[in-house]
Amino acid sequence: MSLLGRTDDDSGDVFVNFNQNITSLSVASKSGYSLFSLSSVDSSLDKIYHCPSDEVFIIERLFESSLVAIVSLKAPRKLKVCHFKRQSEICNYSYSNTILAVKLNRERLVVCLEESLYIHNIQDMKVVHNIRDTPSNPTGLCALSSSSEHCYLAYPGSVHSGEVQIFDAINLHAKTMILAHDSPLAAIAFSPSGTELATASEKGTVIRVFSSLDGTKLFELRRGLKRCVSIVSLSFSTCMDYLVSSSNTETVHIFKLDRSLAENETKPSNDDWMGFQFFRYLSKTVSSYLPTQVANVFSQGRAFTSVALPEAGVRRICAIATIQKTLRLLVASQDGYLYVYSIPSIEGGECQLIKKHDLRNSDNFSVDVKDSPKDGGSGDAKPATLPSGPSYADTLKGDKTTEDTKEKTS
Repeated sequence: MSLLGRTDDDSGDVFVNFNQNITSLSVASKSGYSLFSLSSVDSSLDKIYHCPSDEVFIIERLFESSLVAIVSLKAPRKLKVCHFKRQSEICNYSYSNTILAVKLNRERLVVCLEESLYIHNIQDMKVVHNIRDTPSNPTGLCALSSSSEHCYLAYPGSVHSGEVQIFDAINLHAKTMILAHDSPLAAIAFSPSGTELATASEKGTVIRVFSSLDGTKLFELRRGLKRCVSIVSLSFSTCMDYLVSSSNTETVHIFKLDRSLAENETKPSNDDWMGFQFFRYLSKTVSSYLPTQVANVFSQGRAFTSVALPEAGVRRICAIATIQKTLRLLVASQDGYLYVYSIPSIEGGECQLIKKHDLRNSDNFSVDVKDSPKDGGSGDAKPATLPSGPSYADTLKGDKTTEDTKEKTS
């Protein structure tokens, strides 16, 4: 699963991005880009590769392969696809406008411009489809499922409301449309299986989870009541049991997605049918005497736990992954730090800070900052000629080779 955290061009901060299955972290800055392994992040942050180059503001790695997609500030309309271990450029494409986001999985590579989306076949990088005249999308908000089976693309369908368009990127047709929120979208993310989509609006108080297959609402989660915030990222855990959100505030929220409870509520056993029917009747009766907004609040899920970070106003992306058989919350920030937290087994428990890594130090493979109590034109893409050497398809198979498997222990 890929999470993008694009920085402002003049901020002087870094661009941070997890790969699709949260096994590595990409960090880009004015001095180039680096790739880090997350396999031993509890104790160290191992640098896989560093490339001194033009200032990079978008970088996407394909799972654990050697394939990376890069966009630099020097050429913001040009996408480069590179093999970082061979230190070679495989191909490049130029577009009519600035590239705002790049997403990829093992089947497709998607380039997002402000008013169009290009879908490439990742095996040969040919453009297989172009979604033109999309609603203005200046932030490049979009999501591509990491699943090859449910290879869906999601993007805003309106500038006035929280409408989500879901597109089948394999069969190249519209899948479904979801009116997720009244306000315009701020964040969207697919589950690892591609069957669920999490959404948040610019208001930022409610997060919803829908089935990407038919648009059914599965969960409604309340982030807060007192203030509207700008949600920066949403991410499902790799086990799909949790959903984590970060915003422009100092608080990161973790929600537990109890699917068994949802199934039991929709499909009660015969023995519990009468009790279930009575409870439903009672809930509806009580809700009918309450204002709609109040009734909705009572029906929304609350955060399982939360983390308070040192300060607000810093853009952060989050992920939950199983590392060495243990769940970890990873928080990568625009100011150049990676925080590693434990996740409690009980609701309301405290997330303990395990490590804080400095991502800006290029002289060391891993910098462990000691824990502090306070750290709480035509529009057509123009391809370049492919270079001689190993085929593009051969490069894609790199994520299954022994060479790439060894990176975690190197």
